[in-house]
Amino acid sequence: MTQSVNVDYRHIIAIAIPVVLANLAMPLQGVIDTAIVGHMPSAANLAGMGLALQLLTLLLVSFNFLQYASSGLSAQALGEAARSSDALKSSGVTQLKLLSILQRALLIALVLGVLILLLKPWVITIGLKLLAANPQSSLAAQTYLNIRFYSVIAELMNFVFIGWFAGQGRTRYLLYQQTAIAALNIILTLTFVYIADMGLAGVALGTALAYWIGFVIAILLVKSHLQLSWGELIQIDRADMAKDKLLRLFSLNKDIFIRTFILTISFAWVTRLAASTGDLMLAATTILLQVLTISALALDGVAVAAESLSGQSVGLGDKQQFDLVIFRTGMVSYGLAAALTLIWWLAMPYYLPLMTDHQEVIQLAFEYRWYAIILPVIGVGAYWLDGIFFGLTAGHVIRNAAIILAVVFFPLSYLLYLRFDTHGIFLSVCSLLLLRLGILGIYLLRLRKEPLTTFQ
Repeated sequence: MTQSVNVDYRHIIAIAIPVVLANLAMPLQGVIDTAIVGHMPSAANLAGMGLALQLLTLLLVSFNFLQYASSGLSAQALGEAARSSDALKSSGVTQLKLLSILQRALLIALVLGVLILLLKPWVITIGLKLLAANPQSSLAAQTYLNIRFYSVIAELMNFVFIGWFAGQGRTRYLLYQQTAIAALNIILTLTFVYIADMGLAGVALGTALAYWIGFVIAILLVKSHLQLSWGELIQIDRADMAKDKLLRLFSLNKDIFIRTFILTISFAWVTRLAASTGDLMLAATTILLQVLTISALALDGVAVAAESLSGQSVGLGDKQQFDLVIFRTGMVSYGLAAALTLIWWLAMPYYLPLMTDHQEVIQLAFEYRWYAIILPVIGVGAYWLDGIFFGLTAGHVIRNAAIILAVVFFPLSYLLYLRFDTHGIFLSVCSLLLLRLGILGIYLLRLRKEPLTTFQ
């Protein structure tokens, strides 16, 4: 008997809450890392870590198509299974299909991670030059990156696990894994910095080890979820690695890669603008953009629910339920964004001194605090629509929207910087988020007039 997708508000929130908690656990480690470095003697350490994190983001987030492709494909696999009249047979086939999706994505993550490690010396040198790093902050960034790069493979595989669990609505597994990584990172970083006295290198080592332990935890969770033996888990069916299946994954990954690379370059451009004004402005910008990171990861919980439910609607071929997914996940997304803006307004006077004891940095960040406070409301629409389109695995839409964004954003951002100086840096971030909402919104209005099958 054909099933339907549960789009009840309580179900949306039930999917979102573990993701929100898991995602907030991840920036918590970033906040603590930033706070530790922010209390080191030189502000150049904080600026250097800001550059290092931006370069890592440029690399790793460019490959987070591994997350979105895994999520969309696993959600659609569940939707297709729900159409089957033979529940028992469908369950077995779906289990194998889910495993093959995971195996293909992990293989790609491994290959990409090895390539990045081999190119490490050139990536660090060229990347820091492109980000206009000053000598002192550049030295601090290199210290951090030379160690942190050894967790790149584990971090790429982490994208796969996040997407794979989220696409099935198994967000509690995601919560277990991400919380474990965050807790381990905090404990290990505090140990290496304050007991082993390793300084900035200890911050990087704590993060690297936490991600590798997180990889082991994820494998154990997958085994428990699929109820497979170790032999079954590592067994690869050659048919699942057939050319057509790999090409579909690569095609989707290519489109998402283009989209993510453009977005990451856009934020790198903003960081470069801040770096060109000196270490003080870069340090303040690093602290304030942490607010955007935390808010985005919280809002991503509802985006994951939108992704999972829209993907299942496509698998079922139920357009009415798809429309309901859009409306209800949108309502929850904007409600959460309004709450986050209120929280940041109340918390900002306490947040800034927590992040650093350099009074000049605190003063400068406080001057620009309103941009950070309103970012959740400005950015929520972009995150929510991202979730919808990732669930549809509409790679061509995701790619084309990003290309249009790039054409408009970069000249606009430069004009804002020339006209409003340092305020133009934050206005650029706001324009980036609003442009994404506008472009994706237009695509959604067009696509809703077509059959669901044309979305893929």
